[in-house]
Amino acid sequence: MKKLIPIFIIVLLVYACKKDGSTLPQGQVDNDAFTAYETHFLDALWKLDPNWATEVGYHKYDSVLVIPNSSSRSAMLNFTKVQMDSLAKYNPGTLSDANRMDYKMIQNQLDATQWALQQEKAYEWNPGTYNVIGSFAHILNEHYAPLAKRLRSFYQKMEAIPAYYKEAQKQIKNPVPELTTLTVEQLTGGVSVIEKDFADSLKKTNIPAAEQKQMLARAQASADVIKNFATWLKNMKNDHPRSFRLGKELYEGKFKYHIQSAGTAQQLYNAAVERKKDLHGYMAKICVKLWPKYFGQAPMPKDSLQMIAQMIDTLSAKHVKPDEFQGAIEKEIPQLVSFIKAKNLITLDDSKPLVIRKEPAYMAGVAGASISSPGPYDKNGNTYYNVGSLAGWSPEKAESYLREYNQYILQILCIHEAIPGHYTQLVYANKSPSLIKSVLGNGAMIEGWAVFAEQMMLENGFGNNEPEMWLMWYKWNLRSICNTIVDYSVHTGNMDKDACVKFLTREAFQQKAEAEGKWRRVSVTSVQLTSYYAGYKEIIDLRDAYRKKLGDKYTVKEFNERFLSFGSAPVKYIKEVMLGNKPADNGAK
Repeated sequence: MKKLIPIFIIVLLVYACKKDGSTLPQGQVDNDAFTAYETHFLDALWKLDPNWATEVGYHKYDSVLVIPNSSSRSAMLNFTKVQMDSLAKYNPGTLSDANRMDYKMIQNQLDATQWALQQEKAYEWNPGTYNVIGSFAHILNEHYAPLAKRLRSFYQKMEAIPAYYKEAQKQIKNPVPELTTLTVEQLTGGVSVIEKDFADSLKKTNIPAAEQKQMLARAQASADVIKNFATWLKNMKNDHPRSFRLGKELYEGKFKYHIQSAGTAQQLYNAAVERKKDLHGYMAKICVKLWPKYFGQAPMPKDSLQMIAQMIDTLSAKHVKPDEFQGAIEKEIPQLVSFIKAKNLITLDDSKPLVIRKEPAYMAGVAGASISSPGPYDKNGNTYYNVGSLAGWSPEKAESYLREYNQYILQILCIHEAIPGHYTQLVYANKSPSLIKSVLGNGAMIEGWAVFAEQMMLENGFGNNEPEMWLMWYKWNLRSICNTIVDYSVHTGNMDKDACVKFLTREAFQQKAEAEGKWRRVSVTSVQLTSYYAGYKEIIDLRDAYRKKLGDKYTVKEFNERFLSFGSAPVKYIKEVMLGNKPADNGAK
């Protein structure tokens, strides 16, 4: 560090002086210096976490696989301390709006990293920490460099796989059974990336036969190591496994750093309980109006929840066939684009590809649909809409799933995952001048925007304001609310599977297959399920306050585009700027 200090001072002096000898304003000096610091911060981070670097499109360290042990953890902790010292040199009050957001996001990331390594210690009990197949798949599937170059990086990276998994076995102490099972499934299903896909890709290159032979031999050896690790996990004797429940103290800590909300997890849970009651009221009113249309003179149940459930069950019968699920999604996307353009809700970038694909095996078992976006360093890469397969499902399970994703919900799902939800937001995020906001993107803002986008579309006439569509959206919105209630109740309390499934089927009107899937998800993740409601609630509150502030000058498009212009920053930071008295710089440096 002593060697770095004089260099830092020289940088400040260079920034402070113009060519004509005059002095730059202090604010510009601070912002220029901070922008330079951000680059150094990221360069240092990628050396320590090359897998993350690969996933965000920074490919300098693609061939490196860091061995997970006490030394690598110590290096990361030392990194956080050095960066905290560097960050302390800047006064957030002299930075631009965009840089001040970055400052706070870097600070949060450093705190979160220390907390994760010193308090959470997931590396001891979550075997999924050691699933590296995703980074290999990224090298293979993304076209950021010639195939031969990518395959050689892949090959070099595989060299560390035996040492990596040998060390992983030493680090795992008392794994959570549910996480162990999930990891075994993902590794077993995903190892084909190394065992088969790599070999298939080699055939498309002009790499010499002798070199290919070496590469294939290493790939097979690497695949064997991964399969052996999966077998070791499956057969591991674990008399006192850790519970998958995080516990209240760790939960609040993880919520603080991952959600970055203006409140606590307990406060969000309380708000979700109240929101659930409100939604039940709205849904009951719609069902009373719709009842004669679907049930004629049949008496309405006295229990309002039973009435809502009966109406939803009737509407849910309208759905696609199992083998038409992905095709229906593909047909929906152009319709969403047309509606948004007709209503002038937000500017869309048609040049950024959206590829709908079957969910890769190494990602399976957590969510039925998801988006994988290109990193900020690889802005022209594909965005993938991952769709879970129904192949091999029993007719009963498939029917339950498709009733959940009926013709109404399927449309809302595509709004959420694709346009103008995740896909659109992440395209905007990659246009932000700030790499920090993309790299350290806030999950609650990202998920919250997708939920907000659903409501925004319906408010502007999507679905022709049909009460059936609104009823189904309220049901879908209940999912976000109940995600928070279930996640908090499970991880800080004692809600079990039966109670969870009963709650979701009765009060969230979910199909049994969906409810059971949510139980599995809550048993292999924590806090992430609160991000939907946390972000949505803060965006709605901001939208309403912003609309009140602008009055007649407010437009939907201007709010949407200005909000997204700040990248994937926490909503509470965006709110400070959008409701502030001084003009915003719209995320510009």
